[in-house]
Amino acid sequence: MSRTRLFASLCGLVFLLNLARIVFAPLLDVFIAEFAIGEATAGLIVTLVWVGSASPRLPTGWLLTKVPRHQVAIGSGSVLAGSSALAATATTVRHLMVGAFLMGIASGVYFVAANPLLSELFPSRVGRAMGIHGAAAQIGAVAAAPFVALTLVVDWRLSLWTIAAGAALLTAVTWAAARRTEMPTAGEADRDFVAGALSEWKLIVTALAIVGAASFVWQGLFNFYELYMQSKGLSAGTAGTLLTIVFAAGVPAFFFSGDLADRFPHVPYLLGVVGTFAATLLLLTAVEGFLALAVLSAAVGIVIHALFPATDAYLLDTLPDSTRSSAYAVFSSAWMLTQALGSSALGWVLERGYTYDGVFAGAALLLGAMAVVLLGLERIGRLPN
Repeated sequence: MSRTRLFASLCGLVFLLNLARIVFAPLLDVFIAEFAIGEATAGLIVTLVWVGSASPRLPTGWLLTKVPRHQVAIGSGSVLAGSSALAATATTVRHLMVGAFLMGIASGVYFVAANPLLSELFPSRVGRAMGIHGAAAQIGAVAAAPFVALTLVVDWRLSLWTIAAGAALLTAVTWAAARRTEMPTAGEADRDFVAGALSEWKLIVTALAIVGAASFVWQGLFNFYELYMQSKGLSAGTAGTLLTIVFAAGVPAFFFSGDLADRFPHVPYLLGVVGTFAATLLLLTAVEGFLALAVLSAAVGIVIHALFPATDAYLLDTLPDSTRSSAYAVFSSAWMLTQALGSSALGWVLERGYTYDGVFAGAALLLGAMAVVLLGLERIGRLPN
């Protein structure tokens, strides 16, 4: 029961941490107007959130060889509270970028500490734990657009102040729950960060090859999704609705994909998800009209969000106790850095005159080809599983 209560409080905390990562996407048009910036600079703000999420993951992996996982996870909540307050006071683009970067750091520290902790709290159903936890995070993503729309009635800064206050409260709740919980001892053998990561390099590289490009494309897609839908002739309000559909579809996707990851071989399942994402993205570039775009938005949301709990289950279920947090931190850092570059890369390409449909169609074809090649390598036994 105590582990369940801690799990519930961590789900509440991850809701806010993911909301903090996503909240900048529906604010891009506000930033463009208020700070008189272009799409590339706006994309850089979002990129800094995700670079921030990537940058502390290696140091956090080392820290986890010295400090219990739950203490590090709780500390990230304090970082989120302070950094959100900092971003809420921004009067310049540079000030806003610093706040966004630090908000990203909070999420990076949390996920590297919390995901191995959850896999050890519930070792018999790692995928299910990742799925429920991911669904809680995804609810935060779903809430981002309507949450921003509501706070814009007052001021965009209210969204960041609300996150700061909520993070302070949930950090205290999680700390109280952790004090009443007997923590697992599985991670005590993981005490050599460098050796642990190096011993699992084949698994780390394989996982990055499977999911890295898809997550890179996804970052650019969702952060510019509203502007993309507007380029197809939809109003700003309707475009925001479709972004909400994308994220809402991810809630059941996280839950069910976590269960499926416990049932099917990890590598074929992941490659099937990547290939299906490529197909739905290609279809998205070929359709017009609200109904067709709404259906494809839901399909894209379901498929791409199925990728994340499956990836975590693959790593955390496969890695032994003696290397789990070290190797996962290295993978997570490289994966997030790959994702983080997606938004600024898309903004850079768009400012050079390429269309959304052209860029995403090319990306979909490339992802599909990569999935076919990797599936062939898996069939002949060349990928670790």
